[in-house]
Amino acid sequence: MKPPIDALDAQILSLFGVEPRIGVLEASRRLSVARGTVQARLDRLESQGVVTGWGPEVDPVALGFEVSAFVTLEISQRGHRMIETALAQLPEVLEAHTTSGSGDMIVRVVARTNADLQRVVDAVLTIDGVERSNMVIVLANGVPYRTTPLLERAAGERGIT
Repeated sequence: MKPPIDALDAQILSLFGVEPRIGVLEASRRLSVARGTVQARLDRLESQGVVTGWGPEVDPVALGFEVSAFVTLEISQRGHRMIETALAQLPEVLEAHTTSGSGDMIVRVVARTNADLQRVVDAVLTIDGVERSNMVIVLANGVPYRTTPLLERAAGERGIT
């Protein structure tokens, strides 16, 4: 399966990743392509699901949530959808994934303090179907969430660099 992007798509997405407020006209100027080309490619990438959002990225630490942790959950066999729905109701849950391995789900949570983290984990543990948890607290964020290297790899795999 060929990735749905080429080198120009990767350049457009990288530019908007670095400067999300740049605008289509300025992006077209910097990339030396027509404004309509940039807009059409962005529209296509969005409709294909490659681009999933245009909202601002928010730093939880700047909002006062200075503690971050990954919680591995062991859940009952009744299904993960109920648990995902309940987890989505907790504002401190940033993401949750069904996994293979020693646990059934991994959940990324934030809290204001270690004591607040205990409150968050206690709330997770009260969810019907959650049997037990294991938690690791994040000490440092060595490689933040990123997708630019994937863009470059996907465009390169098509033989277009």
